[in-house]
Amino acid sequence: MRRRLDDPSLPLWAFLVPALAAPVLWAAWLGWDQQYDVHPDGSTTGPYAAWQVAGLVLTLLIPLYWAASRQSIAGPVAGITAGLTVASAYDWSDDASGLFVIGVGMIMVGSLVTTAAVSLVIAALTRGGRPGGAIGLTG
Repeated sequence: MRRRLDDPSLPLWAFLVPALAAPVLWAAWLGWDQQYDVHPDGSTTGPYAAWQVAGLVLTLLIPLYWAASRQSIAGPVAGITAGLTVASAYDWSDDASGLFVIGVGMIMVGSLVTTAAVSLVIAALTRGGRPGGAIGLTG
């Protein structure tokens, strides 16, 4: 089944699916853990464990692959970035110091750069031999 390149529904879905998946996955992996761990030496870590963040990243690869292996690269990059930014801002907004804004900014920039790089790799690997170019930045 061939998809028309000018089909406007694909770029919209390529944005919406990752944009909705990102906050849902954030809530599933990170949203429930709000407690810092206090170690015997008095230091604290957390609230997230490394396995939780790794789980979030790995499960975000599913909607990213779905969208990036099709026509759109800009859609999943913008969608995951927007979804993670909104999720982190909502989750951390109760911080009285106001420093959560720096963390949200870091999530935004980090997810933008990372999803762009991974999307380009996915697109190159999955669409490299097809007519129309390997890496079309439509979205």
